[in-house]
Amino acid sequence: MKNKKIPMRSCVVTKEKLPKGELLRIVRTPEGKVMADITGKLNGKGAYIKKDITVLEKAKKSKILERTLETEISEEVYEEISKIINK
Repeated sequence: MKNKKIPMRSCVVTKEKLPKGELLRIVRTPEGKVMADITGKLNGKGAYIKKDITVLEKAKKSKILERTLETEISEEVYEEISKIINK
């Protein structure tokens, strides 16, 4: 039986190549709203971060998600992402 290919993506913070399931996609929709994309299928510009609170804190401090998605990210969005990671 043929092995299934595991999609790999890069974390924008740590630059690690990880399986897509270990990462969380943050997306900027065409309307300009930033949100966590749990399904991985939302329309818009996406960036992947590792599901780890320390990585999220690093991203927040360095503003790497804001640069990657080319928009301002509010504190509420970071709190929403934090809740998803802590599940």
